[in-house]
Amino acid sequence: MSLRRAKTADEYVEWIKNAVFEAKDLKDCFMFEIEDMTRFPSWVEPLEQSIRQVHQSMVDGTYHFGREDLPFMDILYRYGDQIPFHTLLKQINETHRKGLEVDEDE
Repeated sequence: MSLRRAKTADEYVEWIKNAVFEAKDLKDCFMFEIEDMTRFPSWVEPLEQSIRQVHQSMVDGTYHFGREDLPFMDILYRYGDQIPFHTLLKQINETHRKGLEVDEDE
């Protein structure tokens, strides 16, 4: 199954913003639900940081599409079943690797 890629730069940026929000929300949920911080999943903060870094590179103007996976994909490959927005992250990575999805008719 092929993942849908963003069709415009604006859509791609919106996806990144949504991922930043979702990662923070996930971390906040874990912090609220887990009183014993020794059980707090060690991958949550690195996931949030790596998504924020992608967003910051866009804000700074240093972001470049590439053929390699984005840094958060290592976490996604290991813990994807615990990440509710894993499809969004896969779509972001797919767009990063293959570029925007443009209609060939245009």
